[in-house]
Amino acid sequence: MSNGVERLLRQHGVQVTAQRLAILSAVSCRPHATADELTDDVRAAIGSISRQAVYDTLGVLVDKYLVRRIQPAGSAARFETRVGDNHHHLICRSCGRTFDVDCAVGTVPCLTAGDDHGFEIDEAEVIYWGRCESCRTTAP
Repeated sequence: MSNGVERLLRQHGVQVTAQRLAILSAVSCRPHATADELTDDVRAAIGSISRQAVYDTLGVLVDKYLVRRIQPAGSAARFETRVGDNHHHLICRSCGRTFDVDCAVGTVPCLTAGDDHGFEIDEAEVIYWGRCESCRTTAP
């Protein structure tokens, strides 16, 4: 995994450091995690790292299109390595579990705005909300 992650960072012009390797690896192992969750994962993997270093690195990875940042309403930002395909998300209102959902129909951006106001639209962000099967079956 490390060699592939190193190569990916270099291909995108990002200096390879132990912290960046650990953060990108953590995001790929735990899609849709928050920065705080990723900080805990990275600390378990490499020891000491500041929360600010994780936030800064995530910012760099997002800027370089290695990581996608989503921020569902009422939630902290979440991060994933699935980039470039304009997929969407399904989020459970009860437990917060998040799932990837492929584009609804057609080609990217897979949705057409009724009025594009002159924009060249290249991405559509859709979040489906509901309750997952587990939460539905355990609810009173």
